[in-house]
Amino acid sequence: MGVYVCHCGVNIGGVVDCVAVKEYAETLPDVVVAREYKYMCSDPGQKLIQDDIKELGLNRVVVAACSPRLHEPTFRRAVKEAGLNEYLFDFVNLREQDSWVHGEDPEGATEKAKDLVRMGCAKTRLLNALTPEKVGVKDTAMVIGGGVAGIQTALDLGDMGFKTYLIERNPTISGRMGQLDKTFPTLDCSMCILAPKMVDAGKHENIELLSYSEVKDVDGYIGNFTVTVEKKARYVDAETCTGCGLCQEACPIEIPNYFDEGTGMVKAAYIPFPQAVPLVATIDKNYCIECHLCDKACEKGCINHEQEPETVELEVGTIVVATGYDTFDPTEKEEYIFDQAENVITGLQIERYINASGPTQGHVIQPSSGETPKRVAFIQCVGSRDEKVGNPYCSRVCCMYAMKNAQLCVDHEPDTEVTIYYIDIRAFGKGYEEFYRLSQEKYGIKFIRGKAAQLIENEDKTITV
Repeated sequence: MGVYVCHCGVNIGGVVDCVAVKEYAETLPDVVVAREYKYMCSDPGQKLIQDDIKELGLNRVVVAACSPRLHEPTFRRAVKEAGLNEYLFDFVNLREQDSWVHGEDPEGATEKAKDLVRMGCAKTRLLNALTPEKVGVKDTAMVIGGGVAGIQTALDLGDMGFKTYLIERNPTISGRMGQLDKTFPTLDCSMCILAPKMVDAGKHENIELLSYSEVKDVDGYIGNFTVTVEKKARYVDAETCTGCGLCQEACPIEIPNYFDEGTGMVKAAYIPFPQAVPLVATIDKNYCIECHLCDKACEKGCINHEQEPETVELEVGTIVVATGYDTFDPTEKEEYIFDQAENVITGLQIERYINASGPTQGHVIQPSSGETPKRVAFIQCVGSRDEKVGNPYCSRVCCMYAMKNAQLCVDHEPDTEVTIYYIDIRAFGKGYEEFYRLSQEKYGIKFIRGKAAQLIENEDKTITV
């Protein structure tokens, strides 16, 4: 076995004592040669390895250098050209996993490098020669998730001629984008962008839409997957339903509308929103009282209260996971009394109030009274940049969507006083800084830097920040 330690200029050599690592490698079992070189990926560096393979009869090679993502193909090719099976080679990362993260501790980094090389040698001893094989790839695809990303992916694949299954767990495709009123920073109508794509996906000759369905199992191997999908029972025949809405009108039971984030109500027999694709009713059996008024109202006889879930197996070559996101549960932050005060709502809930197709036809209201609020506060970084809840990172979108919704609040009710409480403003994209300035200069939105410590509900249901 041969071990080759790369300095990578000063990227590794400026922290790790590469000579000491080389000398340590020489003491390891089965190592017959160890070398260090400033740039092992260079032609002279590769030639060192190739010459040793030919002259010393090396049957294994370990290269300790940068990331395998960068130069693993380089060294596989080099050992193969020297007559050694390319899979009798291992790549040890001394840069990203050592020198770059331990720059303040050269001695510790050097000891870690020795450990990494020792582990690499132990692994390489057990490697077997492999022969690459080509396998066929089925020319069908699956996209899991019917939001805008999944829809666009399915359309792109379909346009390229590939049969594509688009799987969505809700009764309709649309994802989160369908819930939004406008997009930032251009304030384009969200549904105006999304709806044509939804219609195209529903009618595309190469796209089979499986809404109200969930993936239960994936088996197989690269290019050849068997996916088990459960088509949940709608209790409505999707093939004959015309989306007329008569069952919805007849149903006497009202339930919170998931599409409106609970801000509005919908019938137990429902179509989520007018532009739904497919435009098919669904009966929520958790609330249905079996009054059968929907049966009487349905002129097509589509209602089937005995319908059972159906399981199908699909053979696909490629799977794209576009499952989107769920918002943070604000009840984890007890200081914000989300589950105690009616007038504390989430960003998606105010999206539905602002939206003209939402439960209030675009009027921002206080949920407790239905009246227009005089003052609205947006609290940023609830659940992000917060190690206590396990999310130390920035979400990257909250600043901008808060500014967008703040502007829309003022557009809808010009006398509303809007304040945004923030830690840092992250306006990093094209047109974002201008959008930030517009919020202040045109809309008069106040920005207060500081994290809101607590919310208090007053006797009149207003909130003190």
